[in-house]
Amino acid sequence: MRRAIPVIATTAGGLALVAGFHTNPKTPLALRSVPGSTSTAPPLPQDSSTSSTIRTSSTVRAPAPSTTAAPAVRSITGPVIETQYGPVQVRVTLTGTRITDVQALQLPSDRSRSVSISQYAGPRLRYEALQAQSANIDLVSGASYTSQGYADSLQGALDQVAR
Repeated sequence: MRRAIPVIATTAGGLALVAGFHTNPKTPLALRSVPGSTSTAPPLPQDSSTSSTIRTSSTVRAPAPSTTAAPAVRSITGPVIETQYGPVQVRVTLTGTRITDVQALQLPSDRSRSVSISQYAGPRLRYEALQAQSANIDLVSGASYTSQGYADSLQGALDQVAR
């Protein structure tokens, strides 16, 4: 009992210090001034658009033509994967080799429960695919069959790209 009171008081004090800790991310640490001290930070460079020099030239140059071609944008539809609760099919959009979008063309919808699960799982599976940039995605809890079908259809679409 003797130790409990100091431990509780110390814990409460520590929590109060943590709760009262505030940072100001807008001001870099190096530029903060301490009262009574002088700043030794170098002056910031001036933007040439704010200088007082007046330009009299009226020549306008066209931008130089780009020498690199824009990456190709392709959409590939994956195979229909039959699951225990219904078909799953996705279409993947690639820009170059990067997955930029995944659309679920078919998700299980034969029962109201399947519709509810598909509405919940669809956006999460899309997010997972965009983050992973592959079909190696985390399954959504409660939508195991839909998740596996989604990953399989996505892999089928990506396999078509490799051919």
